[in-house]
Formats: sequence, structure tokens, C-alpha cells
Amino acid sequence: MRREVSIKFCRGDYQSPAKQRQFIYILRAVDNRPYKGVFLKLSIIKAIFLGLVQGITEFLPISSSGHLSVLQHFLGVGGEGSLLFTVLLHMGTLVAVVLVYWKTLLALLGEAVFTVKDIVTRQFKWREMRPTRRMLFMLILSCVPLLLLLLPVENGLRLMSLLGGLAEDEDIFVEGVCFLFTGGLLLFGVWRAKQQAHPRKQIDEKSALAVGFAQFLAAGFPGISRSGSTVSTGMICGVSKEYMVRYSFILGVPAVLAANVMELKDALADDVKLELLPLLLGIVTAVVVGFFAIKALEWLVKTDKFKYFGYYCLGIGTVVIVAGIVEKLIK
Repeated sequence: MRREVSIKFCRGDYQSPAKQRQFIYILRAVDNRPYKGVFLKLSIIKAIFLGLVQGITEFLPISSSGHLSVLQHFLGVGGEGSLLFTVLLHMGTLVAVVLVYWKTLLALLGEAVFTVKDIVTRQFKWREMRPTRRMLFMLILSCVPLLLLLLPVENGLRLMSLLGGLAEDEDIFVEGVCFLFTGGLLLFGVWRAKQQAHPRKQIDEKSALAVGFAQFLAAGFPGISRSGSTVSTGMICGVSKEYMVRYSFILGVPAVLAANVMELKDALADDVKLELLPLLLGIVTAVVVGFFAIKALEWLVKTDKFKYFGYYCLGIGTVVIVAGIVEKLIK
């Protein structure tokens, strides 16, 4: 019996999260021996390829979560292991952000210390904040909508866990629709920016909240680009595109870090093991490619080529939806 169940797992009968848990429970029931978890075998080529995709799509406004979800669907890398690997790749791209914007991040940390000092000494004045201090407060304000992901929804599940299942299910239709949403938002943001003769050089409170809600949607739905939605929302609100690129990437540091720490806890609880070499190569690839992707996006925004990402998202969204429909029809 144990051999029969193991064969079924190896040939893919237990690839979904629920069926992988069933696999573990069956083994335990058969011979009453503890089973230490699922070992996700990931080839070096697949790991590097997924790291490459993560590094490019995390910062280019085309949704890393959507691309990884679709690729994992077709490459057969799914279930709890895919969640753990995806989280670690996201951590790698955060390193790329720190490498590019380390001066701004240090300035924000220093400003946080001086802000506490001014509050304690009663010298703090909201209307007389320096640009760095204003950015610090606007970043905090933009993170507030993410708290909605912690709301309980059903059976003790939080909204974040419920939405996170969309990237691990066996259907890619949602990803396709979200790609279309991203494409439409990008094109609308580009059109709106052209109507602004004198865009603002800094973000205000209303715009920061709007950007925060855009980030909330991107955090919950695979296929909605975090960078694309936040930059486009800022442009729609009248903020300069150059400022919004820097603001968006720095905003992603605490937001993505917090989300991934929580997901990492859930992924580790599933007791899934990954091979070390492919894992490291995937992360390093994500860091290196992510660094150059940020630099590329800064140049593309300055040269008014942002709209092409919108066309791309509309195209890939259409392809993914058609592929998902065809896949269901032939099953």
C-alpha cells in the first residue's frame, strides 16, 4: 500500500495542496510511521528560469505573481513547495531594491529617528516637513490598506490566505483577468499623465491612500502588478512618473517583506523541503536580474515607453484566458 501511494505521488496524482496532505495522511495511516513532509524536487534549469522570471517581472509592471503562477501551472511546480519557493524568490528581489535605493532607504531610517526626537521635544510640525520626512509618512499611510489582508473571512482563514490560494489552484483564468486589469490601468495611467502639464513632485495624503489600495489589490490577486498598479495610480492622481517609480519600489520593501514573512511561516509549517543548490541559484538569479530590471524601468519611464507594458499585459492576459478555457475543454 505504501509503495502504491508513493508511486501515485511521483506520477503527479497528489500535486494539489489538498492531495499532498492526503498523501502524507495515507502514509501515516498505512504503517503508523511519522512522515516528515514533501520533498519538492526542482531542477537547476527550472530554478534559474523562475528566478529570471521573478527578477524581471517583479519590477517591470507586468506582475511577477501572475507570471510565476502561470509558469508553475504549466511547469508542474505546484502545491506547498511552490509557495515556499515563490516567497524566497520575492525575498531575493527585495535585496535588489536595497542595492539600488540604499541611499534613500538610509535617509528614511535617519529621518525616522529625527522624527521621534522632534515629537518627544514637541518640535514636530506637520506642515513644515522636509521632503524625506513627508515621503516617510506617506509610505506609512500607503501601507495601511494592507491591514485589510489580515481580516478573518471564514473558518479562521484570513483574507490574505484565502486570496493566496488563487496562485496555487489548478485554474489560471483569474490570472488572465488580472493581467487585463493591469494592462488597462497602465494605459489609463499613461493617458492621464499626458493630461498633466505640471505633475506634482511629491505625493500627498489622498494619493498615498489611493496607491495603498492599489498595492492591496496587487498583494491579493496574482496577475495585478504591484509596481504597475502603484505607479499608474500615482500618475492618475497627478504625481510625476519619475517620483512614483522610486516611491513604488521603496514602498514595496516593508509591504512585500511583511507579507512574505507571514507566508514563509505558513510555508515552513507545511514541512516542505527544497534542494539547496537550485534554491540558491534561483534566488541569486532573481537578485541580479532584478537589479538591472529596476535600472531598465527607470530608463523606460523617462523615455515614455511605459505604455508598451500595458499592451503586453493585455496580450498575455488574453492568451492566458484562452489557454485556461482550452485546457478545461480538453480535460
